[in-house]
Amino acid sequence: MTNTPPTLSTRHEGVLALPSGPLVEASLAAARAAVHPSVLNHCVRGFYWSRLFAAHKGVLNDADYNEELLFAANVLHDLGTGPDAPGLLRFEIESADLAAALLTGLGAPAGDVDKVWEAIALHTTPQIPERMGLLTHLTYEGIWVDFGKNADLVAAEQSQIHAAYPRLRMAHHLAEEVLAHGARSETAAPPYALAFHLAQERAADGITTMERGVVGGPWGE
Repeated sequence: MTNTPPTLSTRHEGVLALPSGPLVEASLAAARAAVHPSVLNHCVRGFYWSRLFAAHKGVLNDADYNEELLFAANVLHDLGTGPDAPGLLRFEIESADLAAALLTGLGAPAGDVDKVWEAIALHTTPQIPERMGLLTHLTYEGIWVDFGKNADLVAAEQSQIHAAYPRLRMAHHLAEEVLAHGARSETAAPPYALAFHLAQERAADGITTMERGVVGGPWGE
């Protein structure tokens, strides 16, 4: 069974509510065209986790909180593993570049484009996002909730979110896509980058710590 997010004309309420508008629609369409269905579900779940983390931190009413940008940053953060990425730089950077081009084409303000670029480019980099802007911090935390970090903060909502967007062996498929992108050129998987480490782990053990951690974590595969 595969499950992809509904079109945004199918409105949700409560914990599954989604923002609306051209930016949201275009972000979802771009991600749906680029990534594996299980990775797409991961990206949408990241938005929900990010919003719940924002609620936990009490920042939903902050001037810097923008739900449309939060949706775009989460849903587009793995875009670089798709067919439109050049394969010349780390997938995080190419994801950010593709997202920035999409937002710019939609007429988004340059400041908003920069915020989404930063959030996506830093989404695999620990310790830095919390020192950057709110969007970068929330995006990072939401994505990593999907790998089991701070799972207790979303315990009340997780069953409903996972029912709507099942995991479908997300970590395996994401690792495959990141590895395939990294294999396209030496500069796509430079030393110390995530793709470089995943390739080393696959060569040594046949499985990455990312996959093993998810399987043994609170959500399972």
